[in-house]
Amino acid sequence: QVQLVESGGGLVQAGGSLRLSCTASGRTFSLYAMGWFRQAPGKEREFVVACSRSGGNTYYADSVKGRFTISRDNAKNTVYLQMNSLKPEDTAVYYCAARQGEYYGGAYYPGYWGQGIQVTVSS
Repeated sequence: QVQLVESGGGLVQAGGSLRLSCTASGRTFSLYAMGWFRQAPGKEREFVVACSRSGGNTYYADSVKGRFTISRDNAKNTVYLQMNSLKPEDTAVYYCAARQGEYYGGAYYPGYWGQGIQVTVSS
């Protein structure tokens, strides 16, 4: 089992940037493909991005492609989400997610979730 804790959220103006971090504990971090999801008020949780165990394979939702970047540091048990050119529609609770085993792209089904962190983008 792995525990996930997000940090780095907050309030930012449209066009600004934020970097989310998710630190894992409990099992060997490099065993897990990692991802990020988000849930806006009144909407279903949606996929944002996922990456393979090494970080070499990534897959982005069209809505964030070119603006968000996922990366990971297996030595620090941490995955990051760099968010640039933020828009008000990016406002949501962002969830870190983990799935044991490799990931090659496409559909991503997590087995573990963080508690979520709020990101608010003002216009």
